[in-house]
Amino acid sequence: MTDPVLDAALVEARVRRWLERAVIGLNLCPFAKAVYVKRQVRIVVSDATTPRDLLEQLGEELALLRDTPADGIDTTLLVHPLVLADFLAYNAFLDDADALVEALELEGELQVASFHPDYQFAGTAPDDVDNLTNRAPYPILHLLREASVERAVAAYPDPDAIIERNIATVRALGFEGWKRLLDEDAEPAAQAPAA
Repeated sequence: MTDPVLDAALVEARVRRWLERAVIGLNLCPFAKAVYVKRQVRIVVSDATTPRDLLEQLGEELALLRDTPADGIDTTLLVHPLVLADFLAYNAFLDDADALVEALELEGELQVASFHPDYQFAGTAPDDVDNLTNRAPYPILHLLREASVERAVAAYPDPDAIIERNIATVRALGFEGWKRLLDEDAEPAAQAPAA
């Protein structure tokens, strides 16, 4: 068995396309644009091939985020295309990620959010369009600063409406629209619905 080949530049380009066209373009996260345009989003393409290697790298990234001022890095996307492609295994790994945050005594300071190509919310079917709100081109561990999240939520007029609006957005878009949105050859402005 040969090791998979990792094209980190291609992976990062696809993640940026997803960020720009879906997360920011569809306004799925109204807080993402500000940190992205200020270049405070760190994207790390992991070469980990085992959950253990990924957990070690997650620890390094959590420490880096902890030790770096928010105006330098506000949030980190740890993209891991070579490990945890199976959503159930990925979902189980999130318990290890949370345990690591606790072991590093970062509870209340940093948190890990999750995105996956096969993301599935509890109580939904795999082909439920609502799952698109947390789907990404690759498995991603999203490292967030609690203080930044709290500030953004406090400044947003109705944060509870974000989830409902996102579900309505992806339902209107559908799977075909989502696929076109992330198509490498598509023009981003032509794919995103008007605000």
